[in-house]
Amino acid sequence: MKIKTIASGSKGNCSLVICGETKLIIDMGISFLTLKKSLEENSLSFDDFSGILITHCHKDHTKGLASLVKKTNLIVYIPEAMYESLKEYVPYPKCKFINDNFYINDVEIELIHTSHDAPSSVGFIIKQNEKSLAYVTDTGYINRKYLSKMVGHDLYLIESNHDEIMLMDGPYPRFLKERVISDKGHLSNKTTAKYLKKIIGNNTKNIILAHISEKNNSKEKVLEAIKDEGIRKDISIYLAEQYEESPFIEV
Repeated sequence: MKIKTIASGSKGNCSLVICGETKLIIDMGISFLTLKKSLEENSLSFDDFSGILITHCHKDHTKGLASLVKKTNLIVYIPEAMYESLKEYVPYPKCKFINDNFYINDVEIELIHTSHDAPSSVGFIIKQNEKSLAYVTDTGYINRKYLSKMVGHDLYLIESNHDEIMLMDGPYPRFLKERVISDKGHLSNKTTAKYLKKIIGNNTKNIILAHISEKNNSKEKVLEAIKDEGIRKDISIYLAEQYEESPFIEV
């Protein structure tokens, strides 16, 4: 199992998860041509993929979805309650509605219900052959029930969106600052670091910190929060970029 971020941030999000023969796309907030080019550079094609998972309906996660659905045979996996917000992009026959636990081929996927200002927003725990990763972005907090499900995975991709002081002193209008910092907004660096301290296990080898704000955060602030919380130094930390792909990271 391995994962790569193609883009991560407020201007577009997309990742690839490769589980042997089962290959998945998570979110389509970039253009069809951008993803096609990336796949070709990695000796992949859309025909290799078993489907696409969508975390929620916001444009930075879906703006390329209509084109992807039109130009490929990929099935879109979403909770049924999310369909109303995506029906203009995805014809009903191209959807497969998912429960909290489901399989795509030999890959087990469990939903993490997130707290965001979008209908039925979710994250994912993806498991195959005793390896697992947790993928959670765009949430104001993580419910205790779901946080307990995030304990002890091999890899975490989790948002570290903003530094609270930079956000409140920054250029956003008041209503937008309140939205970002609310329970239906985004995770701050400090909150993410505190969550990670609770959930990482002895088998955790890699953490990808994602959806980093360009205006309300910095790489230095993200890493400072991780250091202050005392996250194990033997864990590799990656910062997902808006305009630069990550390498494939093995789980």
